[in-house]
Amino acid sequence: MQFLTFGKDAEGHWGIAHGEEAVAEMGYWAFHVDMLGWSIGLGLIFILVFRRAAKNATSGVPGGLQNFVEWVFEFVETSVKDTFHGTNALIAPLSVDYFLLGSCLMNTMDIVPVDLFPWIAQQVSGDPEIAFRVVPTTDPNVTLGMSISIFLLIIFYSVKIKGVGGFLKELAFQPFGPKMLPFNLLIEVPTLLAKPVSLGLRLYGNLYAGELVFLLIALFGAFQLPAHFIWAAFHLLVIPLQAFIFMMLTIVYLSQACEHH
Repeated sequence: MQFLTFGKDAEGHWGIAHGEEAVAEMGYWAFHVDMLGWSIGLGLIFILVFRRAAKNATSGVPGGLQNFVEWVFEFVETSVKDTFHGTNALIAPLSVDYFLLGSCLMNTMDIVPVDLFPWIAQQVSGDPEIAFRVVPTTDPNVTLGMSISIFLLIIFYSVKIKGVGGFLKELAFQPFGPKMLPFNLLIEVPTLLAKPVSLGLRLYGNLYAGELVFLLIALFGAFQLPAHFIWAAFHLLVIPLQAFIFMMLTIVYLSQACEHH
């Protein structure tokens, strides 16, 4: 359950960490190479597949890929129209990105046997202790990075739509009016800061728990194969559900940011 971590050790040398103590010594400047690699790789797959669908789109009888892409866009567009109270050309493409790439593709990697790619990495590197993970959403750095980007958009659109004064008044004067300013701040500021934290940790917690269950099933011995398929079948529901929740909360938060009241 460790990441392939690259960073600077206590002696100032750059390299791959082995063990939790070595990772802790690297401190802040440590990079999860496996998570960065899989995130970028899945992003490229997402771009190439959708680019191919766009280039080969036809007004005649669509193929399977075009049908899938059109269904995704219609599904997300409907969700945006039903939830987002305003006009913004960024919300639908952003929602597609977070739904498919940010959640679905990354979450789907949890179906891959948890010991397969670590074993391949050990064989390729010749290092039996090397760590390697393939589910980006089991890394809080990835999920919180996604949620912080949404948080920055919330601040941006709140200031853009309401102005700096309107945004500060919303924090200071609601819900009890100007005379209760300390209590308003006590309620509104933690509520605002809790949005990215809860959004990122919810996705991380669900996928991390799913990965732990797969590891526990691996200890079942002869019974692990049927248990693995049962949990994998259930997990096929968890993967799109978590992606949908992440997307819908993104739309709701941005809708609240764009509303004047």
